[in-house]
Amino acid sequence: MKNYRELVNEVTRLLDEFQEDTQCIDSFTQDAAKDLKNHSSADQKFIIDTLYGCIMRKKLLDVVVNIFYKHHGQILFRVDRNLFNVVCYLAMFHLDDLGLEHFSRIIKSLDISKMHKFLSFFFNVSNLTTHIQREWSHIYDAAVVDKNWITPLLRWCSEIEVLLDQLARKMDRGNLPKKSPRKNTEPREFDLTRPKARPLPAPEVIPQQDKSKPVPVTTHRSPKEPEILDEMRQKNRQKALKVLNEANSQQFSCANPQKSEKTQNVISQILQSNDAELKFDQLYTSGSPATQKTNSLPVRLNTTAILREGALYNRQLEEELQRFERLSQGASEPSAYLQWQKEMKEKDLQEELAELERRRLEGRISHEEAVLARERVLERNHHKAQQTKEETEHLMRKYAEKRLKEEKEMRELVQQVADGHKNSKAAKAKLQEIKQRIVKEVSEQSRELLSQALEEAQAELSRKMELIRQIRAFESVSLIRQNFVDDTETAGHDLLCEMSLAELRERLALLRESEQCELEDRRQRIFQEKQLKEQLLLEQLDNIGLRRSLAEQAASRSQEEKRMRSELREAVKRDERVLALQKTLEQKQQERQKRKTEKNSMKKNEQVLPLTVKTSLKKQVLEEQHWQELERNLEQQIHGALEQSSKQNGAGQNHRRVF
Repeated sequence: MKNYRELVNEVTRLLDEFQEDTQCIDSFTQDAAKDLKNHSSADQKFIIDTLYGCIMRKKLLDVVVNIFYKHHGQILFRVDRNLFNVVCYLAMFHLDDLGLEHFSRIIKSLDISKMHKFLSFFFNVSNLTTHIQREWSHIYDAAVVDKNWITPLLRWCSEIEVLLDQLARKMDRGNLPKKSPRKNTEPREFDLTRPKARPLPAPEVIPQQDKSKPVPVTTHRSPKEPEILDEMRQKNRQKALKVLNEANSQQFSCANPQKSEKTQNVISQILQSNDAELKFDQLYTSGSPATQKTNSLPVRLNTTAILREGALYNRQLEEELQRFERLSQGASEPSAYLQWQKEMKEKDLQEELAELERRRLEGRISHEEAVLARERVLERNHHKAQQTKEETEHLMRKYAEKRLKEEKEMRELVQQVADGHKNSKAAKAKLQEIKQRIVKEVSEQSRELLSQALEEAQAELSRKMELIRQIRAFESVSLIRQNFVDDTETAGHDLLCEMSLAELRERLALLRESEQCELEDRRQRIFQEKQLKEQLLLEQLDNIGLRRSLAEQAASRSQEEKRMRSELREAVKRDERVLALQKTLEQKQQERQKRKTEKNSMKKNEQVLPLTVKTSLKKQVLEEQHWQELERNLEQQIHGALEQSSKQNGAGQNHRRVF
């Protein structure tokens, strides 16, 4: 066993041929042993043992080679991967058996530069104790890895350094293995069939056409105005939401609206001084307004405004005509009916104002009742919170006991699993035997399937070759092409709508004439519609002028309606139901004030209050202030609604009197 280079190359070749998915290791080693009859028995034993060991320890060897290629893969070939696997296997499992002398001969018989890179990486203490040991620990137990491989390899590091120095000196002297000379590529011409020369066709006359204008770029481009409007709309919406959020978050953070007694006195003095300066008793007039305005400038209306105002006046006229028809059918005088209608409207307005005042007072009463109910709910919630706190403490104690029990069970389970790992080695050996037996059975079936697939592939290949030969025969036949164009003949596609070029031109000319006639008719129709529309607008303008003059006459009667509204307000204030609701509201306010004084007295008696009670009192004070502010706003809204309803009724009566 002197030529180590040939032996290592033979092992590398067999590893390249071995396919782990489809071949069994035992059958492959037996077949390889039959092919090695020309070697001695010692060489055969070395090759078979090394091959078997590299396949069985493939996971450990792949870890080292993968990390090595990760660091030095840019300057190495993937073809040498199995070579590094063999060297790594010999260093890990047979270095003690071979000894440093035989191992050095094997290394020196191979490529010196590759071996120097690999051994300097593999026998590096930092690589062994960090990357390689961590990856091996994922496959085997850390104790097994440290005892069987890491410790022996670290022991050989000092001696391998001597071998690395020898390899480095050889590299410096340039004793690298000679490379076989490369064969130069000799170019050869393609053996192509030369086509026959074809006659050139007669050139066709190309008609010269006018160059058309290109389509504007803006035709297929959407305008930017909608995008700008969307962005502005989005920004405005965001600003509005921001202002709304700030208003909602700061609605209770204002200063205390209740002013001190001194401030109220100063304000009252200022108001009195301002009232004293006013002179409402003096008579001042600027003269009666002119009944007819001679210098009024005309207002020019557009078409839409004229039509809209004309439609409004026409609708009002129809309503008045219908009303007069009903009066004529009712056998009563119009004056008596109008007097009765006026009285009923005044009565309805008085009832409506009384109903609004009653609703306002009922709203304030319900507010007082809601405040009292809220206080009762807060007391009940406080009691429920105490009960929930006690229940939570009880559940937490139960949960802690349960966690202690689960931790105890988990420790027992971990101990059982650790005991089960001790008996796993015997089970792994038995499992390996079963897998080998299954692989042998599967390999026999796979051979039969491979032979069947090979026959089918051969038949498919022959069929495709025959098809290619037929296609090439069809392509070799030359085609006869003729270019004769006749405007009166059809293309010959056997379609119902097929026509010749001359017929197409005639039909296009007829179509242009018909379109021109339709265009003239449309223009005439549009001109007539425009004249009718102008006449309609003139009539509407005359009607609008008449209606406006009538409306100006009706505006002089508005003073009388104002006086009637003031009388109705006084009558509402004297209503019995409104007075009763006012009395109920005062009782509710007194009850709430009484409860408030009781809470303040309880607060003075207590010496030390928890932080939660203080915050709740502050919230109650803020809520009371908020409800008072809401009451004031509600009163203002009701008064505004009363005034608005009275104004609407007065305007309605003026409008009816015009007609």
